[in-house]
Amino acid sequence: MLPGTCIYISVLFNLKGKTKMAGNLGGRTFIRRFSRSLGGPWNYVGGQRCEPCLTLPSMKVTEPATGNTLCEVPVSSQEEVDRAVASAKGVFPSWSKLSGRERGQKLMEACRIIRDNLEDISKLEVQDTGKPIWEARVDIASCADALEYYGGVAAAVVGQHVALPGGSFAMVQREPLGVIGGVGAWNFPMQTCVWKVAPALACGNTFVYKPSQFTPVTAVTLGEILTSAGVPDGVFNVVQGEGETGARLCNHPDVAKLTFTGSVPTGTKVMTAGAKGIKSVTLELGGKSPIVIFEDADMKNAIKATLMANFLSQGQVCSNGTRVFVQRSIADEFIQQLVSATQKLKIGDPLAEDTTVGATIHEDHAKKVLSYIASAKEEGASVLCGGERVMLPGKLSGGWYLSPAVVVDCKDNMKVVQEEVFGSVASVLVFDSEEEAVRRANDTNFGLAGAVFTKDIQRGHRVANAIEAGTVWINTYNLYPTEVPFGGYKHSGIGRENGLAVIDFFTQTRTVYVEMGDVDCGPLYQE
Repeated sequence: MLPGTCIYISVLFNLKGKTKMAGNLGGRTFIRRFSRSLGGPWNYVGGQRCEPCLTLPSMKVTEPATGNTLCEVPVSSQEEVDRAVASAKGVFPSWSKLSGRERGQKLMEACRIIRDNLEDISKLEVQDTGKPIWEARVDIASCADALEYYGGVAAAVVGQHVALPGGSFAMVQREPLGVIGGVGAWNFPMQTCVWKVAPALACGNTFVYKPSQFTPVTAVTLGEILTSAGVPDGVFNVVQGEGETGARLCNHPDVAKLTFTGSVPTGTKVMTAGAKGIKSVTLELGGKSPIVIFEDADMKNAIKATLMANFLSQGQVCSNGTRVFVQRSIADEFIQQLVSATQKLKIGDPLAEDTTVGATIHEDHAKKVLSYIASAKEEGASVLCGGERVMLPGKLSGGWYLSPAVVVDCKDNMKVVQEEVFGSVASVLVFDSEEEAVRRANDTNFGLAGAVFTKDIQRGHRVANAIEAGTVWINTYNLYPTEVPFGGYKHSGIGRENGLAVIDFFTQTRTVYVEMGDVDCGPLYQE
């Protein structure tokens, strides 16, 4: 028995061999508790939790809040990936032949289950990530939103009728691709999974998903939710593992499309695997997003948005606006207010309601963030607050809690300004003109997001349209409604998630031409 006990609330019970989600199912509540020593099983294949066929060495998963071992998860071998893909492939014909309305009803039911069990699932997400509970609630609620949205969209995934001369016509049929292989990130484990799975299933595809090795818990929980909602066994499968498992999935010949959220180096490997197999690839990668704050901006809202753009999820957000460009005339006042607001953030137990800053995902990543702060100082920047490890008492003493940092006197060529820190580090840069701000904002290989703060509506639209990014906010930041597409320019990725745009990335078209007259082949045919 490992020291301590990890209680998994709202996990599952067995009913006639089928796993069911705990919570309000049929008016009854079921709770099953697992101690750490029990561990999983952690894969989800054919509608149930299962151990890998051939067990490789296990991954030891750390609970960010405490630094203790949360669980040990077996790594999936090639045989296990084959089994999961075969499960998805086997059910694809029947799942894809359901009407969109029938598939949508099951996604809507999954939405209901999540909303009925939101608090318990949010606590699982906190254990997995170390983020504050209030953030986890927002993340899990967004998962329900996505399932609801694509549950409604499913019936509208239709083709097209094109009228042609002489009464002839063409039917453009929209069809699913087949088995989708997905690899997710650790900062929003369930959300990044659902953003891929909900539209893929709505379109009639089946899915095999590999979560990050750092956050294995809630992807399996999603599998149980979908099964409870009536999604057939094998439509959604989970294989646990590290990079090798992801490579096995991406290179599998029966996987028709790849979708990945994570770093640029890993995204490059996924794209290479897709190229080898001539597979469609969607990549949601890193960012170094700019916020441009003009002198006429609402100062309070600009401060609030900068906090959202840098310190949510301990700064571990790909779209974060970590390059904060402030017009010179208001720079001193802005920096003063930003530092004051940052120093009021409370670092503490992620499950405490008043905590605003939780734990960094693990020790190695925390040390990487601290190294960026050290390099900023070496290059001449000043750290006005934060940038240190904070030791919390008792059971939290083993967690890596970092105080949010505000770095000033920054230059565009500094490492902390150029590279994705993925931590709570806001770099403030001063500009004079609109033209200068746009030029410097675009001086990056990334293009995921950006923002402009101004009361001048013409300037707001002008600058928003000039920023090279897939998402640009005007007078706000880090909002992701399911209804609108999300994705990046340049090294920030390929393709889009969310909105109706994603339907194009999970379907293919077949054109059927119907000739209503005689074949016209010109002079090729002589009577």
